[in-house]
Amino acid sequence: RAGIERTLHRISAMRNRRGDIVGLTCRVGRAVYGTIDIISDIVESGRSILLLGRPGVGKTTMLREVARVLAEKRRVIIVDTSNEIGGDGDIPHPAIGRARRMQVPSPAMQHAVMIEAVENHMPEVIVIDEIGTELEAAAARTIAERGVQLVGTAHGNTLDNLIMNPTLCDLVGGIQTVTLGDEEARRRGTQKSVLERKAPPTFEVVVEIQDWDRVAVRDDVATAVDMILRGRSMPAEIRMRG
Repeated sequence: RAGIERTLHRISAMRNRRGDIVGLTCRVGRAVYGTIDIISDIVESGRSILLLGRPGVGKTTMLREVARVLAEKRRVIIVDTSNEIGGDGDIPHPAIGRARRMQVPSPAMQHAVMIEAVENHMPEVIVIDEIGTELEAAAARTIAERGVQLVGTAHGNTLDNLIMNPTLCDLVGGIQTVTLGDEEARRRGTQKSVLERKAPPTFEVVVEIQDWDRVAVRDDVATAVDMILRGRSMPAEIRMRG
């Protein structure tokens, strides 16, 4: 795929079996201001936030606006793997404001650039689009443990999807099987082998983007994950833009 310099548009090729290009997909990227007003209190709280949602629901648009808003008061570094946040070319799109952008040579290097950003550029906030591999999830945990606010996106509709994803479940603390003693199993009313959260979540808040004007906020990810693993449901806070 390729971008058009100083825009947010993206052109991706469709190839046949021989590798010849037989079709194109053109994605028109837009900078939409004000998309984060319904979660502005969470964004400015300093906690790490993970945006979840299906493709095309506006995750990257919202992420771009988060970077612009936070960069007005804090040092923000964007790790821009596919140049979708800041656009193609060496000069980033004005939509990211005063945020600084680090480009990534290849998708396999994304986790290394995330660590480099922390070690070399003194960020207070790191913004990253599409965390998708175990290495990137591990790099995200390292960054969060160093006291840097992390704002990222991942594919998946709900927190439940993320828990069941073996590659990305570390973002919400990781899952492990624990064997309980007879007495404890009786007290809990469960089987002896149960699933439990392995560690504190990398992201303290999960925002499930359900539509352009509707989000579900999981304000306490650790408690929400524990409840889901015990077979109980913890209702999310629904926010809608009128």
